[in-house]
Amino acid sequence: MAPPRDDDWSDSDDEVLSEVDTSVLLGVPDGVVQSITDITDAAVSRIGGHPAFLPSHEPSLSSSQCKICSNPSELLVQMWCPFEDSPMDRALYIWGCARPSCQGKEGSVRAWRGLRRNDKYAAKLEKRLAKKRVVEEAKAQSLAQSEQKKNAPKINPFSPNPSVPNMFGIGAQIFGDTPPPTISDEPQAAKEEQGGNKESSPYDDGDDASSSEDELLTAMASVTVEESPWKAAPFYPPIYLSTVSEYLPPNSKPKSSPGTQVTDSLGDDDKGGKDTFWATEAYEDSLEVDQVFERFTKRVGYEGEQCVRYELNGTPLPFSSDKIFTSLFPSPPMPTLPVTKAAFTVVRIPKRTYFPTGIPPCPSCRGKRVFECQLMPNLINVLRRPEGAKPMSEEERRKAVDQALKGVGAVDEGRMEWGTCMVFSCEKDCCTDANGKPAREAWREEVVLVQAAI
Repeated sequence: MAPPRDDDWSDSDDEVLSEVDTSVLLGVPDGVVQSITDITDAAVSRIGGHPAFLPSHEPSLSSSQCKICSNPSELLVQMWCPFEDSPMDRALYIWGCARPSCQGKEGSVRAWRGLRRNDKYAAKLEKRLAKKRVVEEAKAQSLAQSEQKKNAPKINPFSPNPSVPNMFGIGAQIFGDTPPPTISDEPQAAKEEQGGNKESSPYDDGDDASSSEDELLTAMASVTVEESPWKAAPFYPPIYLSTVSEYLPPNSKPKSSPGTQVTDSLGDDDKGGKDTFWATEAYEDSLEVDQVFERFTKRVGYEGEQCVRYELNGTPLPFSSDKIFTSLFPSPPMPTLPVTKAAFTVVRIPKRTYFPTGIPPCPSCRGKRVFECQLMPNLINVLRRPEGAKPMSEEERRKAVDQALKGVGAVDEGRMEWGTCMVFSCEKDCCTDANGKPAREAWREEVVLVQAAI
């Protein structure tokens, strides 16, 4: 969550502030995969290697073919990423072609999502959602009852209506009047729900969570690549892909005299929020630099080891101000200048905002596609690192990342060159057959936008 904006500038240069935890998850390399069990487990995210498929029917090898040269591509990343409150196991597979003639072109990087229904988790999820509905209905009923009491007509205590209970309690008891009925503040269902163990959550199943976690989260691949065309497909050495949260250091507060206006054109996106603002084209052209690339390098520089950025239904981090950037962050209409006294009028130039209208909908359900993740330049260095090589020093790592960002280095066969690859997936995560009916498993291709290296 983005921190609140603080417009008060400190006079101290040594002020230490806490880091900012954003909503972005970063995928970083975490050692070579050597376990056969992990290699065949679709729930183990990895860089390179052979794919571990979720669907029971092995997809065709054509899923990995480059749309430019029609040759099989190497698996770049496989991620275990099921949707919240979904009964489907889910994995994302991304292939990329390394041939120089295909770099930066549409179709050179392809992404697929594999789905498979998890019956055990579906049963537990249904019980959890049923309890959640009971609690929500009880709260709604209690709220409606409170509103009804609030809006009820006022009773005149001096009215001769015999149906009105005696307002004087002591007299009522003496003369045997019926005491007024009591109205419960909460429905009985809510009381029963809250009458149990106070420490237990209303979403708990009552089952042993520790014993069932392995059953729910482990999705051993039902299809291996031992006797299939995938065994002969090209591949990189498999590397574990671990997930960490993105942390950004707070912006320093420089000294400034009272009344001085301070502008940081590169700091708007470091707030960690989802609504990222970008400078206008006119401002970028006036400085003769690519403001988008400057922001990209600044943001990535906080964690140079990142190979993947994941933020479902979030905002991508564009690499440069190319056509893809323009389509995702369209230029807003310019404000109309007044006819008179224009020289004395201050007009604020509107900023670009994320508005991806050009992403095609899902062909299966016609639902909207949303941003899910993007591949980062350091992934190219990790995939090309020789097996058994020593870990790079901090200086070597920064130099390698800088070269990958700028596309500097020898260009040979098998060298990938792109700035970033953005993946947009079906928002509904639909799982249907050819007739549009619900299915137990699916294999669907998603949209990938490739921004070429500078």
